[in-house]
Amino acid sequence: MNDRVTLSHVYYEMRVYGKYLRVHAIDPDSGQEAMATGLLSMGEATLKNNAKRKLEYILTKKRREGRS
Repeated sequence: MNDRVTLSHVYYEMRVYGKYLRVHAIDPDSGQEAMATGLLSMGEATLKNNAKRKLEYILTKKRREGRS
């Protein structure tokens, strides 16, 4: 039983705060949002991936709670 959410389309919003980058991943269908923060040296792609995975986790958790 694999009911894990996998998103094919995600909107990203990024802001730089000094030497840190904050990335918000937004699901366009539900409007749910997740955030990842890290050093700029970690790279934009890594932080985007972290935010997307966190968003997928949140949506999966909500889906599972809805079934119970």
